[in-house]
Amino acid sequence: MTAKAIGISGGSCSGKSTLTRKIFDRLGPDQCVILPQDDYFFGFGDAPEGKGGPNFDHPDAVDFEQMCLQLAQLKNGQTIDRPLYDFPTHMPKTETERTESRPVILIDGILILQHQPLRDLLDLSIFVECDAETRFARRLERDVRERGRTAQSVNEQFANQVGPMHDLHVEPSKTHADIVINSQQCEMTFSTLLASIDSLISH
Repeated sequence: MTAKAIGISGGSCSGKSTLTRKIFDRLGPDQCVILPQDDYFFGFGDAPEGKGGPNFDHPDAVDFEQMCLQLAQLKNGQTIDRPLYDFPTHMPKTETERTESRPVILIDGILILQHQPLRDLLDLSIFVECDAETRFARRLERDVRERGRTAQSVNEQFANQVGPMHDLHVEPSKTHADIVINSQQCEMTFSTLLASIDSLISH
């Protein structure tokens, strides 16, 4: 049986990765694997230029060709060597991670619904909505704590790249989602969402 691919998108720090992890924890590692868009970023010198430096929120910053190829391989039951990305250096790591196919593949990323070839590989697509103020506050905390950024650099990047690219590329991709949920209401809709996933898996 071909594996089912579920895309989970939304703005930066909207709660999509949290939702992805909740679904993964619910299904378990024997039934599910995560394919993060973040690991398919090009390196610092290959990302498109934007205001204030390389723009990693632009679709051209992502190696969608490799991502689509590896997603198709996973859907067909093949094992892949998934790239890994180092955020402090803005560069792909030299090592890869051996990733085996599972009945459900969760694809997590801000731009995955913007890219039609990847959309065409999805069996179900979810968009997580969240207001800009909440997303910025979450991103500030995460990037300073986990990615070695300064508060000033996070603020500048959000104003110059994250916000404008969200309005231009991410928010419009919501129209391609099968399900749209609000991050503040995830708890209320999670059981309904799981029912949709269970139905997808059983067919």
